[in-house]
Amino acid sequence: MASYDVIVIGAGPGGYVSAIRCAQLGLKTAVVEGRDTLGGTCLNVGCIPSKALLHATHSLHEAEHNFAEMGLKGKSPSVDWDQMKTYKSNVVGQNTGGIEFLFKKNKIDWIKGWGSIPAAGQVKVGDDVHEAKNIIIASGSEPSSVPGAEVTIDEKIVVTSTGALDLPKIPKKMVVIGAGVIGLELGSVYARLGSDVHVVEFLDHITPGMDADVQKGLLKILKKQGLKFTLGAAVSKVETLKTKAKVTYKLRKDDSEETLDADVVLVATGRKPFTDGLGLEALGVEMSPRGQIKTDNQWRTNVPGIYAIGDAIDGPMLAHKAEDEGMAAAEVIAGKHGHVNYDVIPGVIYTTPEVASVGLTEAAAKETGRNIKVGKFSFMGNGRAKAVFQGDGFVKIIADKDTDRVLGAHIIGPAAGDLIHEICVAMEFGASAEDIALTCHAHPTYSEAVREAALACGDGAIHM
Repeated sequence: MASYDVIVIGAGPGGYVSAIRCAQLGLKTAVVEGRDTLGGTCLNVGCIPSKALLHATHSLHEAEHNFAEMGLKGKSPSVDWDQMKTYKSNVVGQNTGGIEFLFKKNKIDWIKGWGSIPAAGQVKVGDDVHEAKNIIIASGSEPSSVPGAEVTIDEKIVVTSTGALDLPKIPKKMVVIGAGVIGLELGSVYARLGSDVHVVEFLDHITPGMDADVQKGLLKILKKQGLKFTLGAAVSKVETLKTKAKVTYKLRKDDSEETLDADVVLVATGRKPFTDGLGLEALGVEMSPRGQIKTDNQWRTNVPGIYAIGDAIDGPMLAHKAEDEGMAAAEVIAGKHGHVNYDVIPGVIYTTPEVASVGLTEAAAKETGRNIKVGKFSFMGNGRAKAVFQGDGFVKIIADKDTDRVLGAHIIGPAAGDLIHEICVAMEFGASAEDIALTCHAHPTYSEAVREAALACGDGAIHM
């Protein structure tokens, strides 16, 4: 029976980052992971492989639509789907192998297998029981089903994001259930590859929870790219035939029933905590009605010595949120002060153009009772963006009208996932919109659009 200061259950972004931080702080650390490779859903069948396919298909789009205009003449490339998937797998392998290297570098033991917690201070893997002064649950999440619908997922015709990343061939018709991050990203991939993609969403808008201007603007852009949308529709049934599927839904506005045929149906209706098999009920670990592990403000459960982070607990299911919590929990266990600023956690959708947001939406800011002001700048006024066919979109900054403090920002545009961090740093330091506006930005860069939006919070943008 091995004994550790900390055993982390799960080697996704939250788990492996937490383990590395524990080891850096001098704690004897092990990680329990049942996959053949480290990195969890994100590195294996989520964030990383999807970004590889997004990059590959965006390059295809550039070749088909923009190369000739730039004077790059020649036959458009053909798609070798198997080679594209090999490229994706190589990217995954480089990243997961990198985590394994970091484990060895930091002297972290990888206990291979699926873990359970028979008692506080014990983690069982197979027939072996390992002792730990502290246990961090970082078990992540799994795809959720369509609420109230008859759907059987086979990962062949009716797939989750896992199956969608490894389809044997490019489907002619794809129906995507859910207009959130996963649905729009993978829908974009297959639309660029030539699939007829139809997105069905229960709500009357896409990207639930995002700013209303983002919802309207991105919908318009994606429609222009060829994606079809049916909003305000409740899917009731997905029937799998021999090689196809039929999706039945009701329009909420008039209760009329419609059907769509598809070669592949992608169920992208969100994710739920994955805690099965851990033995939490027998331990008496408190859970929320939504199946999340309850924790205090130091990521401790109600059972002494057991912590939980990431998708298994409350909050946005984002890899970077899990990483921050993993580092913070490690700090707490080591007797330091762990901290996560939940008001400054960015979210990104990696479509083209990218979408990014942080802080309050305009509607949420108004609900606080503050006097607010909004500065907005279109990428059509940004020289760099226009030069690379990325003039669609905008930067929107929301600030307190009385103090000028930045409350949130929302971006649709090139490199939005990187640009948002200028706002994140500003918010972390309590900066005003004027602070951003007075900061010199290099020209020509996409980041000038951020400055222009900040200027628009004051006397007005220069290039609009």
